[in-house]
Amino acid sequence: MKFRVKHTTHYRYNSTVSLCFNEARMSPLNNTHQTCARNRFVIHPAPDSVHKRFDYFGNQVTAFDILQPHKELTVTVYSDVQVLDPSRQFLFSADCPWEHVRDSLRTTTQADLLPIREFALPSPLIPNLDEIRAFAEISFQPQRPVLEAAMDLMNRIHTEFTYDPNATTISTPLATVLEQKRGVCQDFAHLGIACLRSLGLAASYISGYLETLPPPGQKKLVGVDASHAWYGVHMLDDGWVAFDPTNNIMPTDQYITLAIGRDFADVTPLKGVIYGGDHHLLKVSVDVDRIEA
Repeated sequence: MKFRVKHTTHYRYNSTVSLCFNEARMSPLNNTHQTCARNRFVIHPAPDSVHKRFDYFGNQVTAFDILQPHKELTVTVYSDVQVLDPSRQFLFSADCPWEHVRDSLRTTTQADLLPIREFALPSPLIPNLDEIRAFAEISFQPQRPVLEAAMDLMNRIHTEFTYDPNATTISTPLATVLEQKRGVCQDFAHLGIACLRSLGLAASYISGYLETLPPPGQKKLVGVDASHAWYGVHMLDDGWVAFDPTNNIMPTDQYITLAIGRDFADVTPLKGVIYGGDHHLLKVSVDVDRIEA
């Protein structure tokens, strides 16, 4: 699939911002399943400097500074992306007991697998919690095939938790999400990752976009798409295998990957430091349009 993405972030401040320094992770990744042919930033007010780099996890970061007073900031990013449907027909590790995957990762001496161990450790937004391990063990019974167990975990999060955009914020602890059984895609991704890491498996947080299609006979509304989050599980020879508990599916070519990290803190689309501004209003709109099947 080929897509054209328009992602607009608009801040309106109560008082003047004298200057700001920002980092954006809003450039789709280039990997074996995805190619970004175009990625263009339009920033208002015009920045005084812009520079690009790759972070520790291989995500492209666009840093920009605005050194003039302003009361509004608009960042619009245009991207053309081609996504291949990741084949799940031949997963070599699918029938392996999950303990084999865990133990192989712990004891491996392969240079390409050693960095993966970091994704089995706690991270700033995903601590180790006994109650989360207990929740995970229901799916990961002894000697259960790793793919079967991972799919069962995804299904349980989808069916036992309610999608509620008013239930949580970015700072809501995982223990609260587990207790209330409510949240959004970010919460469900964090929960799935926490479950997997509690058992010693490597899991990554993935930010991106999901193409949404209107009901038959209706036009697609502008700006109603949104950023999305899901997670990946490392399965040895199969590499990273993705799961979306919000929709209870393994991601297809309708999923566009922006960035990968340990949790949301590593892949925040836009963050920075501002001087002034007081309170602000934030508006985000995303359009994902298919330009070629």
